[in-house]
Amino acid sequence: MSDSKKELMERIRQMDEDNASRLLYLLDNNILKHSERFSKVVEQRPDVLECDVVRFQNNKEKWVAFVGLMDGHPYEIFTGLQDDEEGIVLPKLVTKGRIIKATNPDGSHRYDFQFENKRGYKTTVEGLSEKFNKEYWNYAKLISGVLRYGMPLENVVRLVSSMQMESEDINTWTVGVERALKKYISSGTSDEGATS
Repeated sequence: MSDSKKELMERIRQMDEDNASRLLYLLDNNILKHSERFSKVVEQRPDVLECDVVRFQNNKEKWVAFVGLMDGHPYEIFTGLQDDEEGIVLPKLVTKGRIIKATNPDGSHRYDFQFENKRGYKTTVEGLSEKFNKEYWNYAKLISGVLRYGMPLENVVRLVSSMQMESEDINTWTVGVERALKKYISSGTSDEGATS
C-alpha cells in the first residue's frame, strides 16, 4: 500500500464513526461505478499544480480556499483565514496561481502558493500549512485525499455537506468548502466520469 493510501486510511480511522462510515460507503460505491476514473489516480503529486483561489465567508470571517487542479479537476484543497495576523492576505484580483510542494532543509515538506501580480512579477507565500488552523488543515487534507483518489465531485460535495461537527465554526466552514468545490461540477451534469 502506498504512503498516500496509508495516510488516507489513517485519517479515516481518526474520524468519528458516522463520518467514516459515510466516507467508506461513498468510496465503496464509487469505486465499483467509476473504476475507470480511479485508474487515473496519480500516486506521486507533481511539484507544481495550477490552482484557483476561491474566497468565502465563515460566519463573519473572510476565508480563502486554494483548489489545486490536475488536468482541470480539483486534486487538493487548502483553506484558511484571509488575515495578515493569523492567515494570509492576497490582492483581491488574485484568482489563480500555483501550489508548489517544497522540501525544507530537514526533509519535511511544505506547500507554497505563488501568483503573478498585475505587473507580471511572481509573489510566493510560503508555508500554507503553517498559516492555517490545524483542525481545518487536517479536514482539508482528508478532503484532498478523497479528491486525489478520484471520487466524483458531486459525491465529495455530498460527503462534505453531511459532515456533522460539534463546532458551529467547522460546520459553516464546510459550507464554504462545498461552495468552492461546486463550481467545478458542470451545471446540469455530473462530474466527468460520473453518472447519475
